[in-house]
Amino acid sequence: MIETLLLFVVSLLIVVVVHEIGHFIVSKRSGIEVEEFGIGMPPRLFGRVWKGTMYSINALPVGAFVRSKAEDDSSAEGSLASKSPWIRFAVYAAGPAFNIVLAFLLFTAFFGLPQDLVLSDGILVYGVQAESAAEEAGLLPGDIIVEADGQSMTKWDDLQFVFSDADSDEYVDLLLRRDGGNEIAATVSPRYSETLGRNVIGITLGRNIVTSVTPGSAAQQGGIQTGDTLVGIGKQGLFNEASVYDALDSIELEAPAVFTLLRDGEVYVIEFTQHPADPETLGLHLLWVPNTRVESTPTPVMTAVGSSLSFMVNMPAMIVASIPLMKEDPSVAFVGPIGAGQLTVEAVEAFGISNLLFIGALISLGIALFNLFPVPPLDGGGMLVAFIEGVRKGRRLSPRAIRVAYSIGTALLITLVVFITTSDILRLIEGRGFGI
Repeated sequence: MIETLLLFVVSLLIVVVVHEIGHFIVSKRSGIEVEEFGIGMPPRLFGRVWKGTMYSINALPVGAFVRSKAEDDSSAEGSLASKSPWIRFAVYAAGPAFNIVLAFLLFTAFFGLPQDLVLSDGILVYGVQAESAAEEAGLLPGDIIVEADGQSMTKWDDLQFVFSDADSDEYVDLLLRRDGGNEIAATVSPRYSETLGRNVIGITLGRNIVTSVTPGSAAQQGGIQTGDTLVGIGKQGLFNEASVYDALDSIELEAPAVFTLLRDGEVYVIEFTQHPADPETLGLHLLWVPNTRVESTPTPVMTAVGSSLSFMVNMPAMIVASIPLMKEDPSVAFVGPIGAGQLTVEAVEAFGISNLLFIGALISLGIALFNLFPVPPLDGGGMLVAFIEGVRKGRRLSPRAIRVAYSIGTALLITLVVFITTSDILRLIEGRGFGI
């Protein structure tokens, strides 16, 4: 946990430093005199002057800053305020822009990580819908689809790939394995689903299926039935027999074993107080697809780039869709550094250290979007003032109006920071998490 928090602090510092680098580069290229570029907040530990700018490392690792010459004095040559509205607009916009680029790079790195895929010698039919194409073709729960149109089925997507190329009146030849080894040929005609927007045959896939339950056993008394599928034990998902034993071994001996199962599309949970050595001890007999294993496969660079762009483009729609959840519990929707640190710890514990890339990208994108709000003293506020003055062909807004806007905006931001920080602290005190 301590290591994760330290990594989060470093990640947050990098995100803020990149933001300030954006301001710094555009300021320098625009002829603005930058007196200091600092990493961390004062007091200063050490620094060095190079080409008229002090580059400093400061004691508090909670941010970074760019200090320009007489920033608000338009009469001072080389100051930010002395530049044209559009140059000032570019300087203010550079910080969020650099954060967006950083988010894209981090998302691309995350989506480009090798993917763990569950592969097997066939795919298991868990359920068959009534009056579906699969039922008409004679498919049964427990069948293993070995081939489709002559192509070996090793993962679930393989079957959909075959169906996606089939016309509505075209038949697909299937090779099934039934009752432990008998091979059966079947022919099915996929039907287009308006709801799903793709061809389907009316089956549900699974990793296993309960073939029998011993009469009078703990499994039967718990309510498990033939045809159910076991999807998890404790917090671990299952994909083969070995994963079952791994999940059982991870449970403390005095702790109950919590089985999560699926029946007719409904999830239900059964708790066994007596720690079982294996499912058979409970009277539970399962059929698994042969040779099911997890293999790590590389992700093509362009696929990662496409996934990153798609995620970022869809981010506004996801934010809009989550508004009802934000209204329901604002303490989870709006977080500050403390809440982001807690979220990072939970995400890393649940999904692994690689999720630091994803969390870092979200933080960078969040900082960009937050700073684009047209409220002084945020970058968006400076952009708004510069834009208005640019449209007015350089005529400045009155200093008094700008001071009033900055005072109101600062008060609003302080109120928001106090609210979010208090919410983050209360969440920790009450022991609440983000449900990861």
